[in-house]
Parts: sequence; structure tokens; C-alpha cells
Amino acid sequence: MNELEIADPEVAAALKSELARQAFTIELVAATNFASRAVLEVQGSVFAHKTLEGYLGKRYHGGHKYVDVIENLAIERAKEIFGAEHANVQPHSGVSANMAVYFAVLQPGDGILGMDLATGGHLSHGHPASFSGRFYRASFYG
Repeated sequence: MNELEIADPEVAAALKSELARQAFTIELVAATNFASRAVLEVQGSVFAHKTLEGYLGKRYHGGHKYVDVIENLAIERAKEIFGAEHANVQPHSGVSANMAVYFAVLQPGDGILGMDLATGGHLSHGHPASFSGRFYRASFYG
């Protein structure tokens, strides 16, 4: 038994079931991501204890020396891969990424075409519960 199975067998069982579902199901939802074992290992590591605010060497609280090492590696690798002078690797949700694009190219009231939520779309594709459904006239496809 592993620690999770001892601490919470019900959560452990759900986790195992989800792993099996992902392994044997074709997932066609655009907003679904599958992380490698290496990524899962880092996400479940001591770095999960950290809340990062600010940039390399300019965090709002201490204890980020080694997180900064990893973030710097990610920046350098992104710059090399994309041939860029600068890179920001701090994560954002799909909502904030879509919001940045909408605010850059649209005016409130403009029309947008987004994938329907029921067929793999995202809340930020114009759903009424999202900013995009409030600020823009949304049409959907499936």
C-alpha cells in the first residue's frame, strides 16, 4: 500500500480509476491535457508547497531560491526552442490567455465564434458564466 491508500482509500481508488479511464479512453476535449510522469512527479514534489508571486529574484516572499533555478531553466529552454529574446513561463489559465487575446483585438459587443461547451469548448469561448459571454455576442459550433 502507498501513503494515499492508507490515508484515504476512497481518494486512492478514485485516482486509480481515473488513471485507468485516461489510459483506455480517447479524449477529444481541447481543454484536456495529459502530463508526463516526469511532470506529475515535479507537480507532486516539495515545489507544490510554494506559492509564487513576482519574478525571478524579485518574489514577494522568501524561500524561492530553488524554484527560481527551475523557472530560469524553463525560460532559457523556451527562448531556445522559440528563438526568442525573452520568455515568460509563469502559468496562466485558459481564461486569462483567451481574455488577453479578446481584449487585444475585440471591443465589447463584438461577435465571437467559439466551440460549444458540451462538445469540448471552454467557458471563455462565450459562455454566459464567463466574462466572454458578458462582453461579447457569442455564437457556437460543435
